[in-house]
This record gives sequence, C-alpha cells and structure tokens, in this order.
Amino acid sequence: MIDQSQFSFLVIVVGIALVFELSNGFNDAANAIATVVSTRVMTPLAAVLMAAVMNFVGAISGTAVAKAVGKGVVDPEAITLVTVGAGVMAAALWVFWATRLGMPVSGSHSLISGVAGSGISHGGWSVLQAAGIRKILLGLAFSPILGFIGGYLVMLSIYWIFHRSTRTFVSSIFGKAQMVTAAAMAFSHGSNDAQKTMGIITLAIAVFYDWESRGIAFEVPLWVIILSGTTMAVGTYLGGRRVINTLGVRIVKMRSPQGFAAEMSAATVIEIATRTGVPVSTTHVITSSILGMGSTVRLSAVRWGVAKEIVYGWVLTFPVVALLGAGLYQVMRLVTSGA
Repeated sequence: MIDQSQFSFLVIVVGIALVFELSNGFNDAANAIATVVSTRVMTPLAAVLMAAVMNFVGAISGTAVAKAVGKGVVDPEAITLVTVGAGVMAAALWVFWATRLGMPVSGSHSLISGVAGSGISHGGWSVLQAAGIRKILLGLAFSPILGFIGGYLVMLSIYWIFHRSTRTFVSSIFGKAQMVTAAAMAFSHGSNDAQKTMGIITLAIAVFYDWESRGIAFEVPLWVIILSGTTMAVGTYLGGRRVINTLGVRIVKMRSPQGFAAEMSAATVIEIATRTGVPVSTTHVITSSILGMGSTVRLSAVRWGVAKEIVYGWVLTFPVVALLGAGLYQVMRLVTSGA
C-alpha cells in the first residue's frame, strides 16, 4: 500500500525538479539563441519562440542522458526522496539566483553538484557512483575544449572559402544558414539539458517505488519526457532574453558568419555528447565556441573580462551548490522527520 505522506513528498520533489527545469529555460536555453540575436538575423521574440519549439522537439528525441544522470551520480538504493529533493532544490535556487544577476551558470553543473552534495550529506561518499561521475566530469571538462577548437576551425574555414567574396554576399548566405544552426543549437540543448531533469524525476520515482529491489529497469516514463520538455520550452519563452545580452553581445561582436561558426561547433559537440549518453553544459560549449571563433580575428577581439566573469560563475557552482544541497538535505530531513 502506498504511503500517502511519502507520495505527497514525491509530488513535491517532482515539482521542485520542474522548477529547476523552468529556471533552466530562463538561463541555459538562452545559450541556444544568443548568437542569432546578437547578429540581428532574428529578433529576440522570434528567436525565443523558435528555441522554445526546438527545445521541446529535442527533449523528446531520446533518454540516454537521462539514464546517465538518473543512475550515474548517486546509488538509487542508498538514497531517499529527501536526498533527491534537496539536491534539485539547491540547483534550482542557484540557477534562478544567477539568472537574476544575468550570469549564465551551468545548469548541468548545478544539478549534478546539488544531488552529489545532498547524497554525501545523507550517506557519505560511498553513495556516489564513481564511474558515472567520472564519465560526467570528463564530458563537462572536454566539451568546452572541443567547442573552442570547433569554433576556431569552422571560422577559419569560412575565411578561407569566402575571403574573396563581398561582405554583402557572405551575409546573405550565412544569414539564412544561421537560422538553421540556431535551430540545431536549440534542438541539441533540449536533447541534452531537458534529459537531465527527466533523469532526476525518474530517479525520484525509482526510489519511491523501489525499482531496484523489484527488478524494474530504469526507463524514463513518457509523461516525464513530455512534461520536462514542455516545462523547458515555457521557461525559454518566459525568461530567455536576459542572458542573451551577456553571451551574444558582451563577449565578442559578431556578424552572421561568426554566429554560424559558433553555433555549428556547439551544436555538433552537444549532439554527439547526447547520442553517446554524456551530459554536458550548453553554457560551457556555446561560450567556448564563441571564444574560439573570436580568436580567429585577434585575441583582443574577445572581451576576456566578460569571459572571466562567466568562468567565475562556473568555478563557484561546484562547491556552492554541493554545500547548499548538503545543508538543505539536513533541514528537509528534520522537517520530514527523517523521511
């Protein structure tokens, strides 16, 4: 028989996870369209609407990343619903606060750090899944490097192919092409980032119904896929315009060829990661792609001071959210009488 109080808490945990997804739409989803807005290929409203639709389509395209996050951070048998709820709440609070400041922090880092911190607070270091976390950290570490290299090489190729063409001709080509790469970037963002919340919600369900001991495979329910994708799309529409200014305008000035190079690089890296089940940070990848693209002109073309501010946000995410998750777990455990 289902414990009604525990079921109510499961609903609360799912609600917290959806709040995180909404704040993800507020913050990370803007990464998908920052360049297409800064190059004036699309208006902010049109870009946000396009991103919302493509985020949803990407979100329902697979579940490999969801399974990696749901099973690869903490051991489902060694945690409780309180552990999951505290971790997700820590991530949601951090991302929402950062968005209010216009700072594009990583939702991926936040979610993984929050759940890991609350898990350690609950059962010690042994609850962590070493192999899964190692895979996640490698993806988070190498994806920005690949984004930088990709942005640099794509931009160099464009210079080499079109160096004798007029600016008007080049702009006419890449103005259209950038709409495609912006859509691809939004799709890849939805396919990777939305799946992280799907994984956490499925983890909460697996813990509540004790899937492990009952021999039930870790599969993401269809309603979780649709609900997560819809929530991210709504968040993108409601709040995506704030962070666009930081990523798309303040880092480096761009025209449509530069925007195309950054988006092509980032979308490719993220999509490869998604299909191999590796969660990455879209914030890291698109920013590093912009930096790589900007470096082809001259290093001074990149506003490194703004890039440094963003890096500070990344560095702070791990310890701050882990500690916040650990603290929230202890508070929530007391409130729920050790649930």
